[in-house]
Amino acid sequence: MSENNAEAGFTGASIPGFEQWAQQWAPHWAAQAQQAASSLSHGFGDAFKQLQAMQIAPEAWTQLQSDYVRQASELWNAAIGEAPARADAAAPAAAAIKDRRFADASWSENRLAHFTAQLYLLNARTLQRMAEQVQGDDKTRARVRFAVQQFIDAASPSNFLALNPEAQRRALNTQGESLARGLQLLMADVRRGHVSQTDESAFEVGRNVATTEGHVVFENELFQLLEYKPLTAKVHARPLLMVPPCINKYYILDLQPENSLIRYAVAQGHRTFVVSWRNPDADCVHWTWDDYIGRAAIPAIEVVREIAGTDTINTLGFCVGGTILATALAVLAARGEQPAASVTLLTTLIDFSSNGVLDLFIDESAVRLREMTLSDQAVNGPGLLHGQELATTFSFLRPNDLVWNYVVGNYLKGEAPPAFDLLYWNGDATNLPGPMYCWYLRHTYLQNDLRIPGRLTVCGERIDLGAIDAPVYIYGSREDHIVPWDAAYRSTQVFKGKKRFVLGASGHIAGVINPPEKKKRSHWLGKGTALPADPQQWLQAATEHPGSWWPDWSQWLAGHAGPLKAAPRAPGNRTYQAIEPAPGRYVKQRA
Repeated sequence: MSENNAEAGFTGASIPGFEQWAQQWAPHWAAQAQQAASSLSHGFGDAFKQLQAMQIAPEAWTQLQSDYVRQASELWNAAIGEAPARADAAAPAAAAIKDRRFADASWSENRLAHFTAQLYLLNARTLQRMAEQVQGDDKTRARVRFAVQQFIDAASPSNFLALNPEAQRRALNTQGESLARGLQLLMADVRRGHVSQTDESAFEVGRNVATTEGHVVFENELFQLLEYKPLTAKVHARPLLMVPPCINKYYILDLQPENSLIRYAVAQGHRTFVVSWRNPDADCVHWTWDDYIGRAAIPAIEVVREIAGTDTINTLGFCVGGTILATALAVLAARGEQPAASVTLLTTLIDFSSNGVLDLFIDESAVRLREMTLSDQAVNGPGLLHGQELATTFSFLRPNDLVWNYVVGNYLKGEAPPAFDLLYWNGDATNLPGPMYCWYLRHTYLQNDLRIPGRLTVCGERIDLGAIDAPVYIYGSREDHIVPWDAAYRSTQVFKGKKRFVLGASGHIAGVINPPEKKKRSHWLGKGTALPADPQQWLQAATEHPGSWWPDWSQWLAGHAGPLKAAPRAPGNRTYQAIEPAPGRYVKQRA
Protein backbone atom coordinates (compact mmCIF):
# COMPACT_ATOMS: atom_id res chain seq x y z
CA MET A 1 0.00 0.00 0.00
CA SER A 2 1.63 3.26 -1.11
CA GLU A 3 1.77 6.41 1.02
CA ASN A 4 -0.70 8.20 -1.26
CA ASN A 5 -3.14 5.29 -1.21
CA ALA A 6 -2.80 5.05 2.54
CA GLU A 7 -3.69 8.73 2.89
CA ALA A 8 -6.65 8.28 0.57
CA GLY A 9 -7.79 5.37 2.70
CA PHE A 10 -8.28 7.79 5.58
CA THR A 11 -10.90 9.72 3.58
CA GLY A 12 -12.83 6.81 2.09
CA ALA A 13 -12.13 8.20 -1.42
CA SER A 14 -10.33 5.03 -2.54
CA ILE A 15 -13.28 2.74 -1.66
CA PRO A 16 -15.24 1.73 -4.80
CA GLY A 17 -18.62 3.38 -5.13
CA PHE A 18 -17.97 6.37 -2.88
CA GLU A 19 -18.44 9.08 -5.54
CA GLN A 20 -21.44 7.33 -7.12
CA TRP A 21 -23.10 7.07 -3.74
CA ALA A 22 -22.47 10.73 -3.01
CA GLN A 23 -23.99 11.77 -6.33
CA GLN A 24 -26.96 9.38 -6.52
CA TRP A 25 -27.99 9.20 -2.88
CA ALA A 26 -28.99 12.55 -1.42
CA PRO A 27 -27.44 14.86 -4.06
CA HIS A 28 -27.96 17.86 -1.77
CA TRP A 29 -25.34 16.35 0.54
CA ALA A 30 -22.64 16.15 -2.09
CA ALA A 31 -21.02 19.47 -1.18
CA GLN A 32 -21.09 18.59 2.52
CA ALA A 33 -19.60 15.18 1.77
CA GLN A 34 -16.71 16.78 -0.08
CA GLN A 35 -16.16 19.27 2.73
CA ALA A 36 -16.18 16.54 5.36
CA ALA A 37 -13.88 14.32 3.30
CA SER A 38 -11.51 17.21 2.64
CA SER A 39 -11.36 18.15 6.31
CA LEU A 40 -10.63 14.59 7.38
CA SER A 41 -8.19 14.08 4.52
CA HIS A 42 -6.02 17.11 5.13
CA GLY A 43 -5.99 16.91 8.92
CA PHE A 44 -5.70 13.19 9.41
CA GLY A 45 -3.61 12.75 6.28
CA ASP A 46 -0.96 15.16 7.56
CA ALA A 47 -0.91 13.46 10.94
CA PHE A 48 -0.74 10.08 9.22
CA LYS A 49 2.31 11.13 7.17
CA GLN A 50 4.08 12.67 10.17
CA LEU A 51 3.66 9.50 12.19
CA GLN A 52 4.70 7.36 9.23
CA ALA A 53 7.93 9.37 8.99
CA MET A 54 8.81 8.23 12.51
CA GLN A 55 10.29 4.82 13.04
CA ILE A 56 7.64 2.09 13.17
CA ALA A 57 8.56 -1.57 12.85
CA PRO A 58 7.68 -2.85 9.31
CA GLU A 59 5.55 -5.72 10.61
CA ALA A 60 3.59 -3.35 12.87
CA TRP A 61 3.10 -0.95 9.96
CA THR A 62 1.80 -3.73 7.74
CA GLN A 63 -0.66 -4.86 10.41
CA LEU A 64 -1.90 -1.29 10.91
CA GLN A 65 -2.52 -0.89 7.17
CA SER A 66 -4.32 -4.19 6.91
CA ASP A 67 -6.53 -3.51 9.90
CA TYR A 68 -7.40 -0.03 8.70
CA VAL A 69 -8.39 -1.13 5.18
CA ARG A 70 -10.55 -3.94 6.59
CA GLN A 71 -12.33 -1.69 9.11
CA ALA A 72 -12.77 1.15 6.60
CA SER A 73 -14.32 -1.27 4.10
CA GLU A 74 -16.67 -2.65 6.74
CA LEU A 75 -17.64 0.87 7.71
CA TRP A 76 -18.32 1.85 4.10
CA ASN A 77 -20.25 -1.31 3.29
CA ALA A 78 -22.42 -0.76 6.34
CA ALA A 79 -23.09 2.82 5.26
CA ILE A 80 -24.14 2.00 1.69
CA GLY A 81 -26.04 -1.06 2.86
CA GLU A 82 -28.26 1.15 4.98
CA ALA A 83 -28.79 3.74 2.20
CA PRO A 84 -32.25 3.93 0.58
CA ALA A 85 -32.70 2.56 -2.92
CA ARG A 86 -33.97 5.91 -4.27
CA ALA A 87 -32.58 9.36 -3.66
CA ASP A 88 -35.97 10.58 -2.41
CA ALA A 89 -36.51 7.67 -0.01
CA ALA A 90 -35.93 7.99 3.73
CA ALA A 91 -33.12 6.01 5.34
CA PRO A 92 -33.62 4.27 8.67
CA ALA A 93 -31.84 5.82 11.65
CA ALA A 94 -28.37 4.41 12.24
CA ALA A 95 -27.29 2.87 15.50
CA ALA A 96 -26.21 5.41 18.12
CA ILE A 97 -22.46 5.92 18.51
CA LYS A 98 -21.13 5.22 22.00
CA ASP A 99 -19.28 8.52 22.36
CA ARG A 100 -20.86 11.41 24.23
CA ARG A 101 -19.71 13.91 21.57
CA PHE A 102 -22.01 12.13 19.10
CA ALA A 103 -24.77 11.08 21.51
CA ASP A 104 -27.43 13.44 20.17
CA ALA A 105 -29.98 11.76 17.89
CA SER A 106 -29.07 14.08 15.01
CA TRP A 107 -25.76 12.23 14.57
CA SER A 108 -27.66 8.97 13.97
CA GLU A 109 -30.47 10.45 11.89
CA ASN A 110 -28.14 12.30 9.51
CA ARG A 111 -26.48 9.57 7.44
CA LEU A 112 -23.55 11.69 6.33
CA ALA A 113 -22.90 12.90 9.88
CA HIS A 114 -23.08 9.34 11.18
CA PHE A 115 -20.56 8.15 8.60
CA THR A 116 -18.29 11.14 9.25
CA ALA A 117 -18.30 10.48 13.01
CA GLN A 118 -17.56 6.78 12.54
CA LEU A 119 -14.79 7.55 10.08
CA TYR A 120 -13.31 10.05 12.53
CA LEU A 121 -13.33 7.46 15.34
CA LEU A 122 -11.67 4.89 13.09
CA ASN A 123 -9.00 7.39 12.09
CA ALA A 124 -8.50 8.33 15.74
CA ARG A 125 -8.06 4.71 16.83
CA THR A 126 -5.60 4.08 14.01
CA LEU A 127 -3.52 7.15 14.84
CA GLN A 128 -3.45 6.12 18.49
CA ARG A 129 -2.23 2.66 17.51
CA MET A 130 0.42 4.21 15.28
CA ALA A 131 1.58 6.42 18.14
CA GLU A 132 1.91 3.34 20.36
CA GLN A 133 4.16 1.70 17.76
CA VAL A 134 6.59 4.64 17.37
CA GLN A 135 10.09 3.56 18.38
CA GLY A 136 12.18 5.67 20.76
CA ASP A 137 12.80 6.32 24.44
CA ASP A 138 9.88 6.38 26.86
CA LYS A 139 9.64 10.17 27.07
CA THR A 140 9.69 10.63 23.29
CA ARG A 141 6.99 8.03 22.82
CA ALA A 142 4.88 9.59 25.57
CA ARG A 143 5.20 13.00 23.93
CA VAL A 144 4.13 11.54 20.59
CA ARG A 145 1.07 9.93 22.20
CA PHE A 146 0.16 13.19 23.92
CA ALA A 147 0.54 15.26 20.74
CA VAL A 148 -1.48 12.76 18.71
CA GLN A 149 -4.26 12.78 21.30
CA GLN A 150 -4.34 16.59 21.28
CA PHE A 151 -4.74 16.54 17.49
CA ILE A 152 -7.40 13.84 17.61
CA ASP A 153 -9.46 15.75 20.17
CA ALA A 154 -9.17 19.00 18.23
CA ALA A 155 -10.10 17.34 14.92
CA SER A 156 -13.41 15.90 16.09
CA PRO A 157 -16.20 16.76 13.61
CA SER A 158 -18.32 17.84 16.58
CA ASN A 159 -16.01 20.87 16.96
CA PHE A 160 -16.94 22.34 13.55
CA LEU A 161 -20.25 23.90 12.59
CA ALA A 162 -20.08 22.54 9.02
CA LEU A 163 -19.80 18.98 10.37
CA ASN A 164 -22.01 19.15 13.48
CA PRO A 165 -25.67 18.30 12.68
CA GLU A 166 -26.79 19.05 16.24
CA ALA A 167 -25.52 22.64 16.01
CA GLN A 168 -26.97 22.99 12.51
CA ARG A 169 -30.39 21.80 13.63
CA ARG A 170 -30.33 24.16 16.57
CA ALA A 171 -29.46 27.06 14.22
CA LEU A 172 -32.42 26.17 11.96
CA ASN A 173 -34.86 25.72 14.84
CA THR A 174 -33.89 29.08 16.38
CA GLN A 175 -33.75 30.86 13.01
CA GLY A 176 -30.08 31.63 13.55
CA GLU A 177 -30.40 32.93 17.11
CA SER A 178 -28.14 30.19 18.49
CA LEU A 179 -25.38 31.29 16.12
CA ALA A 180 -25.85 34.93 17.09
CA ARG A 181 -25.62 34.01 20.78
CA GLY A 182 -22.58 31.87 20.07
CA LEU A 183 -20.86 34.80 18.38
CA GLN A 184 -21.66 37.03 21.35
CA LEU A 185 -20.22 34.44 23.75
CA LEU A 186 -17.13 34.11 21.56
CA MET A 187 -16.50 37.86 21.53
CA ALA A 188 -16.97 38.02 25.31
CA ASP A 189 -14.42 35.24 25.77
CA VAL A 190 -11.98 36.99 23.43
CA ARG A 191 -12.18 40.01 25.73
CA ARG A 192 -11.67 37.79 28.80
CA GLY A 193 -8.79 35.95 27.19
CA HIS A 194 -10.10 32.44 27.88
CA VAL A 195 -12.90 30.02 27.07
CA SER A 196 -15.65 30.41 29.68
CA GLN A 197 -16.41 27.23 31.60
CA THR A 198 -19.12 28.72 33.79
CA ASP A 199 -21.27 31.80 34.21
CA GLU A 200 -18.67 33.98 35.90
CA SER A 201 -21.22 36.69 36.71
CA ALA A 202 -23.00 34.29 39.07
CA PHE A 203 -20.22 34.30 41.67
CA GLU A 204 -18.38 36.81 43.79
CA VAL A 205 -15.63 35.96 46.25
CA GLY A 206 -16.89 36.73 49.74
CA ARG A 207 -20.55 36.83 48.67
CA ASN A 208 -21.37 33.27 47.60
CA VAL A 209 -17.95 31.58 47.52
CA ALA A 210 -15.33 31.83 50.29
CA THR A 211 -18.01 32.70 52.82
CA THR A 212 -16.87 30.96 56.02
CA GLU A 213 -16.80 33.68 58.68
CA GLY A 214 -13.40 34.86 59.87
CA HIS A 215 -10.83 37.66 59.85
CA VAL A 216 -7.43 38.54 58.50
CA VAL A 217 -5.13 38.59 61.53
CA PHE A 218 -1.76 39.08 59.81
CA GLU A 219 -0.49 40.18 56.43
CA ASN A 220 2.70 41.02 54.62
CA GLU A 221 3.40 41.56 50.94
CA LEU A 222 3.25 37.81 50.16
CA PHE A 223 0.18 36.58 52.05
CA GLN A 224 -2.67 37.22 54.42
CA LEU A 225 -3.35 34.90 57.34
CA LEU A 226 -7.05 34.17 57.94
CA GLU A 227 -8.45 32.96 61.25
CA TYR A 228 -11.97 31.50 61.20
CA LYS A 229 -14.65 32.06 63.79
CA PRO A 230 -15.24 28.94 65.94
CA LEU A 231 -18.48 27.01 65.37
CA THR A 232 -18.17 25.07 68.63
CA ALA A 233 -18.12 26.18 72.27
CA LYS A 234 -14.80 24.44 72.78
CA VAL A 235 -11.80 24.00 70.50
CA HIS A 236 -8.73 21.80 70.56
CA ALA A 237 -5.66 23.30 72.21
CA ARG A 238 -3.53 22.96 69.09
CA PRO A 239 -4.69 25.03 66.11
CA LEU A 240 -4.68 23.93 62.49
CA LEU A 241 -2.82 25.87 59.78
CA MET A 242 -3.74 25.18 56.13
CA VAL A 243 -1.33 26.07 53.33
CA PRO A 244 -3.12 25.97 49.94
CA PRO A 245 -1.38 25.98 46.56
CA CYS A 246 -0.04 29.34 45.38
CA ILE A 247 -0.93 28.48 41.79
CA ASN A 248 -4.64 28.79 42.66
CA LYS A 249 -6.81 30.76 45.07
CA TYR A 250 -7.23 29.28 48.56
CA TYR A 251 -11.02 29.14 48.38
CA ILE A 252 -11.03 25.75 46.66
CA LEU A 253 -11.06 24.75 50.33
CA ASP A 254 -14.09 27.00 50.98
CA LEU A 255 -16.36 27.04 47.93
CA GLN A 256 -19.78 26.64 49.55
CA PRO A 257 -20.72 25.87 53.17
CA GLU A 258 -21.78 22.32 52.22
CA ASN A 259 -18.47 21.42 50.54
CA SER A 260 -15.99 23.52 52.49
CA LEU A 261 -13.07 21.63 54.03
CA ILE A 262 -12.31 24.78 56.04
CA ARG A 263 -15.79 24.92 57.53
CA TYR A 264 -15.66 21.17 58.19
CA ALA A 265 -12.42 21.55 60.17
CA VAL A 266 -13.87 24.46 62.15
CA ALA A 267 -17.01 22.43 62.89
CA GLN A 268 -14.84 19.61 64.22
CA GLY A 269 -13.51 21.93 66.92
CA HIS A 270 -10.24 23.03 65.33
CA ARG A 271 -9.09 26.64 65.61
CA THR A 272 -8.38 27.02 61.92
CA PHE A 273 -6.00 29.36 60.10
CA VAL A 274 -5.46 29.55 56.32
CA VAL A 275 -2.80 31.21 54.16
CA SER A 276 -4.28 33.42 51.43
CA TRP A 277 -1.57 34.11 48.85
CA ARG A 278 -1.20 37.45 47.15
CA ASN A 279 -1.73 37.29 43.39
CA PRO A 280 1.67 38.52 42.14
CA ASP A 281 1.85 41.50 39.81
CA ALA A 282 4.68 43.47 38.20
CA ASP A 283 5.95 44.57 41.63
CA CYS A 284 6.50 40.93 42.66
CA VAL A 285 8.61 39.62 39.76
CA HIS A 286 11.70 39.25 41.96
CA TRP A 287 10.12 36.84 44.49
CA THR A 288 12.00 33.55 44.91
CA TRP A 289 11.27 30.12 46.38
CA ASP A 290 13.17 31.25 49.48
CA ASP A 291 10.72 34.17 49.80
CA TYR A 292 7.73 31.82 49.75
CA ILE A 293 9.37 29.73 52.48
CA GLY A 294 11.15 32.32 54.62
CA ARG A 295 8.71 35.23 54.26
CA ALA A 296 5.43 33.34 54.03
CA ALA A 297 5.21 29.72 55.20
CA ILE A 298 7.54 30.09 58.19
CA PRO A 299 6.02 33.39 59.40
CA ALA A 300 2.54 31.84 59.09
CA ILE A 301 3.64 28.97 61.34
CA GLU A 302 5.18 31.37 63.85
CA VAL A 303 2.18 33.71 63.98
CA VAL A 304 -0.27 30.85 64.50
CA ARG A 305 1.86 29.52 67.36
CA GLU A 306 1.97 32.97 68.98
CA ILE A 307 -1.77 33.61 68.61
CA ALA A 308 -2.70 30.19 70.00
CA GLY A 309 0.01 30.26 72.67
CA THR A 310 1.26 26.76 71.78
CA ASP A 311 4.66 25.33 70.99
CA THR A 312 3.28 23.03 68.30
CA ILE A 313 0.45 23.22 65.76
CA ASN A 314 -1.23 20.92 63.28
CA THR A 315 -0.43 21.69 59.66
CA LEU A 316 -2.00 20.87 56.28
CA GLY A 317 -0.68 21.48 52.78
CA PHE A 318 -2.61 20.98 49.53
CA CYS A 319 -0.80 20.31 46.23
CA VAL A 320 2.08 22.81 45.82
CA GLY A 321 1.09 24.16 49.22
CA GLY A 322 2.12 20.80 50.65
CA THR A 323 5.52 21.04 48.96
CA ILE A 324 5.96 24.56 50.39
CA LEU A 325 4.86 23.42 53.86
CA ALA A 326 7.20 20.42 53.89
CA THR A 327 10.12 22.59 52.75
CA ALA A 328 9.40 25.15 55.49
CA LEU A 329 9.25 22.46 58.17
CA ALA A 330 12.54 21.01 56.89
CA VAL A 331 14.18 24.47 57.15
CA LEU A 332 12.93 24.78 60.72
CA ALA A 333 14.13 21.24 61.52
CA ALA A 334 17.60 22.23 60.28
CA ARG A 335 17.44 25.08 62.81
CA GLY A 336 16.52 22.69 65.60
CA GLU A 337 12.81 23.57 65.64
CA GLN A 338 9.90 21.11 65.39
CA PRO A 339 6.73 23.22 65.38
CA ALA A 340 4.42 20.63 63.74
CA ALA A 341 2.46 18.23 65.93
CA SER A 342 1.17 16.69 62.69
CA VAL A 343 1.45 17.19 58.93
CA THR A 344 -1.34 16.49 56.42
CA LEU A 345 -0.36 16.41 52.73
CA LEU A 346 -3.19 16.39 50.18
CA THR A 347 -2.28 15.41 46.59
CA THR A 348 1.25 16.67 47.20
CA LEU A 349 4.46 15.89 45.33
CA ILE A 350 7.60 15.37 47.39
CA ASP A 351 9.39 12.70 45.33
CA PHE A 352 9.16 13.85 41.70
CA SER A 353 10.49 10.62 40.15
CA SER A 354 7.55 10.27 37.78
CA ASN A 355 4.57 12.58 37.62
CA GLY A 356 2.35 11.48 34.79
CA VAL A 357 1.52 13.76 31.88
CA LEU A 358 3.23 16.83 33.40
CA ASP A 359 6.61 15.14 32.88
CA LEU A 360 6.11 15.57 29.14
CA PHE A 361 6.66 19.31 29.44
CA ILE A 362 9.82 19.17 31.54
CA ASP A 363 13.36 18.67 30.25
CA GLU A 364 16.61 20.62 30.41
CA SER A 365 15.88 22.71 27.32
CA ALA A 366 12.37 23.60 28.49
CA VAL A 367 13.59 24.67 31.93
CA ARG A 368 16.50 26.64 30.44
CA LEU A 369 14.07 28.48 28.17
CA ARG A 370 11.99 29.49 31.19
CA GLU A 371 15.10 30.59 33.07
CA MET A 372 16.24 32.70 30.11
CA THR A 373 12.89 34.50 29.94
CA LEU A 374 11.56 34.61 33.53
CA SER A 375 14.31 34.12 36.12
CA ASP A 376 16.81 36.55 37.65
CA GLN A 377 19.21 35.56 34.85
CA ALA A 378 16.82 36.63 32.09
CA VAL A 379 18.17 39.23 29.65
CA ASN A 380 15.39 41.67 30.49
CA GLY A 381 15.26 40.79 34.16
CA PRO A 382 12.74 38.56 35.98
CA GLY A 383 9.14 38.30 34.83
CA LEU A 384 5.80 36.72 35.64
CA LEU A 385 4.33 33.43 34.55
CA HIS A 386 0.83 34.66 33.78
CA GLY A 387 -2.02 32.75 35.33
CA GLN A 388 -3.93 32.24 32.12
CA GLU A 389 -0.97 30.42 30.56
CA LEU A 390 -0.88 28.00 33.47
CA ALA A 391 -4.66 27.57 33.43
CA THR A 392 -4.66 26.84 29.70
CA THR A 393 -1.93 24.23 30.14
CA PHE A 394 -3.93 22.41 32.79
CA SER A 395 -7.12 22.60 30.71
CA PHE A 396 -5.40 20.96 27.76
CA LEU A 397 -4.44 18.01 29.94
CA ARG A 398 -8.17 17.13 29.60
CA PRO A 399 -9.13 19.01 26.42
CA ASN A 400 -12.42 17.26 25.65
CA ASP A 401 -13.80 18.04 29.11
CA LEU A 402 -12.24 21.46 29.72
CA VAL A 403 -11.85 22.99 26.24
CA TRP A 404 -13.76 21.49 23.30
CA ASN A 405 -16.87 20.76 25.34
CA TYR A 406 -17.22 24.50 25.95
CA VAL A 407 -16.23 25.49 22.41
CA VAL A 408 -19.10 23.39 21.08
CA GLY A 409 -21.62 24.40 23.74
CA ASN A 410 -20.76 28.10 23.92
CA TYR A 411 -20.02 28.99 20.30
CA LEU A 412 -21.69 26.38 18.06
CA LYS A 413 -24.86 25.88 20.09
CA GLY A 414 -25.03 29.32 21.67
CA GLU A 415 -25.53 27.90 25.16
CA ALA A 416 -24.06 29.97 27.97
CA PRO A 417 -22.37 27.61 30.45
CA PRO A 418 -24.26 27.08 33.72
CA ALA A 419 -23.10 28.49 37.05
CA PHE A 420 -20.67 26.10 38.79
CA ASP A 421 -18.56 27.19 41.76
CA LEU A 422 -15.69 24.79 41.09
CA LEU A 423 -15.25 25.98 37.50
CA TYR A 424 -15.49 29.62 38.62
CA TRP A 425 -12.57 28.95 40.96
CA ASN A 426 -10.75 27.11 38.18
CA GLY A 427 -10.96 30.22 35.98
CA ASP A 428 -9.81 32.60 38.74
CA ALA A 429 -6.18 32.43 37.64
CA THR A 430 -3.08 33.39 39.61
CA ASN A 431 0.32 34.57 38.39
CA LEU A 432 3.66 33.20 39.58
CA PRO A 433 6.93 35.11 40.00
CA GLY A 434 9.47 33.92 37.43
CA PRO A 435 12.40 33.24 39.81
CA MET A 436 10.22 31.18 42.18
CA TYR A 437 8.66 29.24 39.30
CA CYS A 438 12.01 28.50 37.61
CA TRP A 439 13.57 27.29 40.87
CA TYR A 440 10.60 25.02 41.44
CA LEU A 441 10.76 23.56 37.94
CA ARG A 442 14.49 22.83 38.08
CA HIS A 443 14.84 21.48 41.58
CA THR A 444 11.66 19.42 41.74
CA TYR A 445 10.28 18.27 38.38
CA LEU A 446 13.61 18.24 36.53
CA GLN A 447 16.24 17.25 39.10
CA ASN A 448 14.07 15.79 41.89
CA ASP A 449 16.35 17.30 44.54
CA LEU A 450 13.83 17.78 47.34
CA ARG A 451 13.73 14.13 48.42
CA ILE A 452 17.55 13.84 48.75
CA PRO A 453 18.86 14.79 52.22
CA GLY A 454 21.27 17.73 52.10
CA ARG A 455 20.94 18.30 48.35
CA LEU A 456 19.16 21.66 48.58
CA THR A 457 19.89 24.83 50.50
CA VAL A 458 16.75 26.85 51.29
CA CYS A 459 16.79 30.01 53.41
CA GLY A 460 20.42 29.32 54.19
CA GLU A 461 19.82 25.80 55.52
CA ARG A 462 20.63 22.42 54.01
CA ILE A 463 17.34 20.61 54.27
CA ASP A 464 16.33 17.01 54.95
CA LEU A 465 12.61 16.24 54.88
CA GLY A 466 13.36 13.08 56.85
CA ALA A 467 14.34 15.29 59.78
CA ILE A 468 10.76 16.51 60.25
CA ASP A 469 9.67 14.92 63.53
CA ALA A 470 5.90 14.65 63.15
CA PRO A 471 3.30 12.07 62.12
CA VAL A 472 2.20 12.53 58.51
CA TYR A 473 -1.21 11.91 56.91
CA ILE A 474 -0.74 11.50 53.15
CA TYR A 475 -3.70 11.58 50.76
CA GLY A 476 -3.79 10.79 47.03
CA SER A 477 -6.65 10.71 44.49
CA ARG A 478 -6.87 7.61 42.34
CA GLU A 479 -7.77 9.37 39.05
CA ASP A 480 -5.56 12.42 39.63
CA HIS A 481 -3.85 13.49 36.37
CA ILE A 482 -1.83 16.30 38.01
CA VAL A 483 -0.45 14.41 41.02
CA PRO A 484 -0.84 10.71 40.17
CA TRP A 485 -1.74 8.75 43.28
CA ASP A 486 1.38 6.60 43.14
CA ALA A 487 3.46 9.79 43.03
CA ALA A 488 1.67 11.05 46.14
CA TYR A 489 2.26 7.64 47.75
CA ARG A 490 6.03 7.95 47.27
CA SER A 491 6.04 10.53 50.07
CA THR A 492 5.61 7.60 52.46
CA GLN A 493 9.20 6.59 51.69
CA VAL A 494 10.63 10.07 52.39
CA PHE A 495 9.30 10.91 55.85
CA LYS A 496 10.67 8.90 58.77
CA GLY A 497 7.99 9.21 61.44
CA LYS A 498 4.57 7.60 61.74
CA LYS A 499 2.67 7.78 58.46
CA ARG A 500 -0.83 7.05 57.23
CA PHE A 501 -1.69 6.86 53.54
CA VAL A 502 -5.29 7.15 52.31
CA LEU A 503 -6.41 6.85 48.70
CA GLY A 504 -9.57 8.59 47.54
CA ALA A 505 -11.64 8.07 44.42
CA SER A 506 -11.91 10.62 41.59
CA GLY A 507 -9.43 13.32 40.61
CA HIS A 508 -7.21 16.12 41.85
CA ILE A 509 -10.04 18.34 43.09
CA ALA A 510 -13.20 16.22 43.25
CA GLY A 511 -11.34 13.57 45.25
CA VAL A 512 -10.21 16.09 47.86
CA ILE A 513 -13.41 18.15 48.05
CA ASN A 514 -15.72 15.28 48.99
CA PRO A 515 -17.82 16.13 52.06
CA PRO A 516 -19.28 13.21 54.03
CA GLU A 517 -22.87 14.47 53.80
CA LYS A 518 -22.90 13.88 50.04
CA LYS A 519 -22.18 10.17 50.57
CA LYS A 520 -20.32 10.06 47.26
CA ARG A 521 -17.31 8.16 45.99
CA SER A 522 -15.13 5.99 48.20
CA HIS A 523 -11.66 5.69 49.70
CA TRP A 524 -9.10 2.98 50.40
CA LEU A 525 -7.35 2.28 53.70
CA GLY A 526 -4.28 0.11 54.05
CA LYS A 527 -3.89 -2.97 56.17
CA GLY A 528 -2.28 -2.04 59.46
CA THR A 529 0.65 0.37 59.25
CA ALA A 530 2.47 -1.37 56.40
CA LEU A 531 3.65 1.04 53.68
CA PRO A 532 5.72 -0.97 51.18
CA ALA A 533 7.85 0.82 48.60
CA ASP A 534 5.62 -0.44 45.78
CA PRO A 535 2.31 1.48 45.75
CA GLN A 536 0.57 -1.32 43.85
CA GLN A 537 1.48 -3.72 46.64
CA TRP A 538 -0.18 -1.34 49.11
CA LEU A 539 -3.30 -1.10 46.92
CA GLN A 540 -3.64 -4.87 46.60
CA ALA A 541 -3.80 -5.17 50.38
CA ALA A 542 -6.01 -2.08 50.91
CA THR A 543 -9.75 -2.16 51.60
CA GLU A 544 -12.26 0.09 49.86
CA HIS A 545 -14.72 1.98 52.05
CA PRO A 546 -17.79 3.89 50.79
CA GLY A 547 -18.00 7.64 51.18
CA SER A 548 -15.61 10.45 52.01
CA TRP A 549 -12.14 10.17 53.53
CA TRP A 550 -12.78 13.30 55.64
CA PRO A 551 -14.03 11.44 58.76
CA ASP A 552 -10.93 9.23 58.75
CA TRP A 553 -8.73 12.33 58.59
CA SER A 554 -10.79 14.10 61.26
CA GLN A 555 -10.39 11.18 63.65
CA TRP A 556 -6.64 11.04 62.97
CA LEU A 557 -6.24 14.81 63.40
CA ALA A 558 -8.17 14.85 66.69
CA GLY A 559 -5.56 12.48 68.10
CA HIS A 560 -2.90 15.15 67.58
CA ALA A 561 -4.93 18.25 68.43
CA GLY A 562 -4.71 18.19 72.22
CA PRO A 563 -7.45 18.64 74.84
CA LEU A 564 -10.52 20.81 74.39
CA LYS A 565 -10.71 24.28 75.89
CA ALA A 566 -13.05 27.27 75.65
CA ALA A 567 -13.18 28.76 72.16
CA PRO A 568 -11.66 32.24 71.81
CA ARG A 569 -14.13 35.10 71.83
CA ALA A 570 -12.22 37.22 69.33
CA PRO A 571 -9.78 36.53 66.49
CA GLY A 572 -6.04 36.92 66.93
CA ASN A 573 -4.58 38.32 70.15
CA ARG A 574 -3.27 41.64 71.44
CA THR A 575 -0.32 41.56 69.06
CA TYR A 576 -2.18 40.25 66.03
CA GLN A 577 -5.59 41.86 65.88
CA ALA A 578 -8.26 41.64 63.20
CA ILE A 579 -7.34 43.66 60.09
CA GLU A 580 -10.40 43.03 57.93
CA PRO A 581 -13.11 40.37 57.52
CA ALA A 582 -12.38 37.17 55.61
CA PRO A 583 -11.82 36.46 52.79
CA GLY A 584 -9.61 39.56 52.72
CA ARG A 585 -8.26 41.69 49.89
CA TYR A 586 -5.58 39.43 48.47
CA VAL A 587 -7.89 36.67 47.24
CA LYS A 588 -9.96 39.20 45.32
CA GLN A 589 -7.04 40.31 43.13
CA ARG A 590 -7.55 39.09 39.57
CA ALA A 591 -4.68 37.99 37.37
